[in-house]
Amino acid sequence: MTKVISIPNIRNQDRRQVIPFFCAYHLGVKTGRRLGERRVPEKGKPEYVDRYSGHLMLCTVAILLLGVLDAFFTLNILARGGEELNWVMAQLIEDSTQKFISFKLALTSMALILLVIHHNVRLTGKIRVWHIKYLILSGYTVLIGYELYLLKLAEFY
Repeated sequence: MTKVISIPNIRNQDRRQVIPFFCAYHLGVKTGRRLGERRVPEKGKPEYVDRYSGHLMLCTVAILLLGVLDAFFTLNILARGGEELNWVMAQLIEDSTQKFISFKLALTSMALILLVIHHNVRLTGKIRVWHIKYLILSGYTVLIGYELYLLKLAEFY
């Protein structure tokens, strides 16, 4: 007589531990190792990683530096007779330039933090959030070129 032993199929169960909100990984004490996705992504679920690749950090720092240049060139254009078309920024500039620069850099930094955290999330089939970051970098580059053009025009008048 043979004994039948039933072995439960636990391969489809999620065995990961629940991580508390304030853990060593979140506080930066420990660093993770995952750079890419764990496995083939499930539809509709965002993929998050532990570490970020160098090109994404370079893109983020470049966007932040271009934001600083944008604020500097905007103030120079306004000093030479230009006009701020963004109503919110115009109100901040009228109040004080320090508030304008602080608000502009804080807003840019917070947006970049969110984009870095969610950089692997798919917006559509092939477009991810990091594609949007490179689009923002391109847009800022064009904007800086346009502001340099406006400053050159202001020198001739």
